[in-house]
Amino acid sequence: MHGHGTQDGSDDKDIPKIVLVGNPNVGKSVIFGLLTGKYVTVSNYPGTTVEISQAYSGFNREKSLVIDTPGTNSLIPQSEDERVTRDILLKEQPEVVVQVMDSKNIRRALSLTLQLAEMDMPFILDLNMVDEARSRGIYIDEKKLSRTFGVEVVSTVATRRQGFGALTDSISAPRKSPVTVAYATEIETGIRNLMDLDQTADTISRSVAIMFLAGDDGIEEWLDDRVDATVMKQARSIRDRLQYGNPKPLGHIINQQRMTRVDEILEDVLRVDALKKGRDIYQNIGRWTMHPVWGIPILLAVLYLTYKIVGEFGAGTCVDFLESVVFGEYINPLISRAVNFLIPFKIVRELLIGEYGLITMALTYAVAIVLPIVGFFFLIFGLMEDSGYLPRLAIMVNRVFKLMGLNGTAVLPMILGLGCATMATLTARILPSEKERIIVTLLLALAVPCSAQLGVIFGGTATISPAATLIWGGVIVGVIFVVGFFSALVLPGTGSDFILETPPIRLPKMSNILVKTLARLEWYLKEAVPLFALGTFILFCFHKLGILGVIEDAAAPVVVNLLGLPKEVAGAFVMGFLRRDYAAVLMIKEGNLDPIQMLVALVTITLFVPCVANFFIMIKERGLKTALLIVTFIFAFAFIFGGIFNFALRYFEVSF
Repeated sequence: MHGHGTQDGSDDKDIPKIVLVGNPNVGKSVIFGLLTGKYVTVSNYPGTTVEISQAYSGFNREKSLVIDTPGTNSLIPQSEDERVTRDILLKEQPEVVVQVMDSKNIRRALSLTLQLAEMDMPFILDLNMVDEARSRGIYIDEKKLSRTFGVEVVSTVATRRQGFGALTDSISAPRKSPVTVAYATEIETGIRNLMDLDQTADTISRSVAIMFLAGDDGIEEWLDDRVDATVMKQARSIRDRLQYGNPKPLGHIINQQRMTRVDEILEDVLRVDALKKGRDIYQNIGRWTMHPVWGIPILLAVLYLTYKIVGEFGAGTCVDFLESVVFGEYINPLISRAVNFLIPFKIVRELLIGEYGLITMALTYAVAIVLPIVGFFFLIFGLMEDSGYLPRLAIMVNRVFKLMGLNGTAVLPMILGLGCATMATLTARILPSEKERIIVTLLLALAVPCSAQLGVIFGGTATISPAATLIWGGVIVGVIFVVGFFSALVLPGTGSDFILETPPIRLPKMSNILVKTLARLEWYLKEAVPLFALGTFILFCFHKLGILGVIEDAAAPVVVNLLGLPKEVAGAFVMGFLRRDYAAVLMIKEGNLDPIQMLVALVTITLFVPCVANFFIMIKERGLKTALLIVTFIFAFAFIFGGIFNFALRYFEVSF
């Protein structure tokens, strides 16, 4: 964790640290906001791509550094997010850990509580969302739970600030829990033997020994830096002998026995009112969304609403108003007059307000055409995310994804790819096998359009007919499944089991949605606008130097003869490597395409090479060789498939 100096010059090391931990979707971000206010620093945890939020807090007249960790289900990590949370607890040695629980799903949370107790961390338990739990007939005895763990337990409804005062009071008096899990005799013997290896330095604590036996690679690296090679060799020998005597992985056995202890605790502290259970409307909605029959019309309704809001209102009404009125009648004419008056050099004027101008093309496209589309997509995505619908979507598509050697979990990075393929490629880490990660990386780069590109495509198909949108969508979905299916056959390795915790369906809080949407729009403006400007500048240079004409002539046999498009569209494919949405905009605005040409162009550019940012992330995540193979395949596939699609449309005389 990078240190952040305070205004009075003191260092973070001298300031008490409060670390928030909890399962995903338990309200940690709301608690973090209540504790810290709005002055937040967001940065990557060192050596990772995982973002950590931290901010200073001054409640109870004591300045503290509050750190919000990624949602985690276990401190024996299955993903980079969970590994970062575990590393923060190990390295930061916080004065207090606040575990935020979803009171409706306390069983999942108590497994994490036992691990905190094993780590000998001073912590408190925050039973959040107690109102939702009680409405579903779920009651938790706070006093019994507090006596069981020997720590403070408070109930909160964070979104309404209920219980916040009790929470801050408890933070001032954290305690370590004496609770331990009695594992099987041979595992307890292994734990003691590991701890005895390092009695002088006391580096191998009980929790570290348990993580090591469970096969935690991160803990093995952590120990390698702290104990000598002889100790590590003996430690591996102890673990290997213990594993040899057990048919199941040690991590699985440890988790099973921990969950047995959780169930014993639940029997004492949890009461469920059978009369209320299952009556809650949100529970019923949650079941309907995963029903094999009723889940399908719900899914279609969600997609239809997304199209109406993003494709028609965002890409139609809002874009028309911004492009024609705001930029067309006010901003561009005003800036053009100012530039013509202030700048005497013709080449500079052309660069700013000419045919390929940084203002008249780049800024107009980025803000007037793409920004409203991206904004509405992020809004819809945030609603699906906060309502708990996304994991249910994963369950719905699990059976279909198995055809591609994947499981339903893969739908999460695939849907995130509709926001940004670059970010989604990073989240492919949640998939347990390398084979699955390569397949998802390929499909994201090949056929999952980012939100900006998707919006532009909706804008393009809206100028033809709804049928064109359906054909485009059907073709792209078909390509995803066909390429995924054959990739699963060709690539070595096996898939993994499908295990996914589903958060409860809840009514999204609009303030949270708006904060997330604004943060994502800020990312878009920082990321996309400079690339739009760069793409326009390159296009301007190519135009002035005559290079664009050379590229168009060189690509003419493919673009004209194979795809049936005007040769001017070749420049859009060149720009597609900078941003695929930028290429789509150029095609729509510059190509003067008929309906068949528009559909062929949109299908081809959707399947075209990933943008440069995604390419660099692919290199980072999968390696240079794999990234180059993926890009080479995509380049050839896009043009060959685009040509076949063009000939098929014309052969069957399809019209719109």
